[in-house]
Amino acid sequence: MTAMKYPIGIQSFDQIIEGGYVYVDKTDMVYKLVTEGKIYFLGRPRRFGKSLLVSTLKHYFLGHKELFRGLKIDSLEKDWLEYPVFHLDFNGINFMESGMLENVLEGTVSEWEQVYGGNPNFKSVGLRFAHVLKQAHKRTGQRCVVLIDEYDKPLLDVLDTGTEVAVDGNRILLEERNREVLRSFYSTFKAADEDLQFVLLTGVTKFSQITVFSGFNQPADISMDERYDTLCGITQEELESYFADPIAEMAKKFKQDIPEMKRLLKQRYDGYHFSPALVDVYNPFSLLNVFSSKWMSDYWFSSGTPTYLLRLLSHAQEGLNEMTGKYYERQEFIDYRATAEKPLPMIYQSGYLTIKDYNWEDETFLLDFPNNEVKKGFLSAVAADYLKTAESTGSLALQLSKTLKAGDLEAFRKLLTAFLASIPYSMRRKNDEREWERYFHYTFYLILRLMSLYVVYVEKEQSQGRVDCIVETDNNVYIFEFKLDGTAAAALKQIEDKGYARPYAADARKLYKVGVNFSSKTGTIDEWSVEG
Repeated sequence: MTAMKYPIGIQSFDQIIEGGYVYVDKTDMVYKLVTEGKIYFLGRPRRFGKSLLVSTLKHYFLGHKELFRGLKIDSLEKDWLEYPVFHLDFNGINFMESGMLENVLEGTVSEWEQVYGGNPNFKSVGLRFAHVLKQAHKRTGQRCVVLIDEYDKPLLDVLDTGTEVAVDGNRILLEERNREVLRSFYSTFKAADEDLQFVLLTGVTKFSQITVFSGFNQPADISMDERYDTLCGITQEELESYFADPIAEMAKKFKQDIPEMKRLLKQRYDGYHFSPALVDVYNPFSLLNVFSSKWMSDYWFSSGTPTYLLRLLSHAQEGLNEMTGKYYERQEFIDYRATAEKPLPMIYQSGYLTIKDYNWEDETFLLDFPNNEVKKGFLSAVAADYLKTAESTGSLALQLSKTLKAGDLEAFRKLLTAFLASIPYSMRRKNDEREWERYFHYTFYLILRLMSLYVVYVEKEQSQGRVDCIVETDNNVYIFEFKLDGTAAAALKQIEDKGYARPYAADARKLYKVGVNFSSKTGTIDEWSVEG
């Protein structure tokens, strides 16, 4: 059996096909895309196959029929015409440097002018590009194709950094400068409409149409279109069809049966939904790395730090627990104008939250982490940024979970006490009692959500009120109630008075009620009392 070749780090369609790498064939959707519309925007998280899609479209419009032999589109396309293709890729460029965006656009358009001719009367890069498109249309007799990959990177790189630049003697934010430059450039597409056959912009997020796409013939946003929700990524059917052999090899290596191996892969890398149809989509970057290395790790999250998200969340600390596991109206997370006050759209569009359910009656969407890889990576990054502790919160969550599985509450108490004591005083310092309560609540939210990777953690609303925390293992159920500058006895009394244990009255597992009091002076556990 010939070993499969995995295109890790290869985003060029021709290299994948000619090199004999595994290629998940989605060219039937590519054909639908190019024959049923003209100007599109597709938003997907990073490393989700957007660049490969752009490369596939590029070779299709260049008429490279031989590359598509045997693929689904081979039986659909009959003409294989060649169009002038203009490909602009913002990947791999650092736009934090003043003038970098202008230099990239200037250099790119200058190269196109050398091929199709320029007009010295046009000074702005947008008007020059429109002229190039018109000349290319005249010379070839075919309308033009424009493919822009990661169009939003010039904005994401500088988002909420506060970096300023000098423009005409005035100081303005580099974020606003790049926005103005892009607005001017994209206005090209309205002037050049008759010269365009097809346009696709890809990116992580679609910034406000008013602030970026003003003057642009508005693209059809297919980011949540059910027809294209699996255009990027790998479905369950594709996983089992294309990767049956590596799944079997991994099952043998880890001494699991094949159904269990599929379950482990699904739990860690599946769970993205890009439309109300809720079709499961796996992260392709992580899967390809898993099958290549025959080892399960957090490949996608480790491949890049979401610095722009951490910058946004630093303004809204202690708010992540209010964002996850909730239903939202579409406009609340497809707002396209992420701000420090409203980071939810960016968190969703960047792939750190996804749709988990859709309520057809009130047209609301449940948002939460897509899978364990994203949950662990994102919460660990947020916790490290928030708590500034030297100890890994991910490691702590694993150790805490092991103690609860073993029924060792004393070890749980010691681990938690030591961790809280390790948090720098400067991070614990708060101005009033309400800030203290929010700080402890959010600290425990982060820890407990990380623990939910290994045990069942429940945020349960009961008839008598909300339980602070319930953790379930195979053999035990733990009901925690936390107090700040109170008493452990008062916490236990609340569990009893509110009847938090009643839903588990018929449960065969051993039940523990745990009252915990924290001290705002020491920043750690002050009293601890257990009934069980």
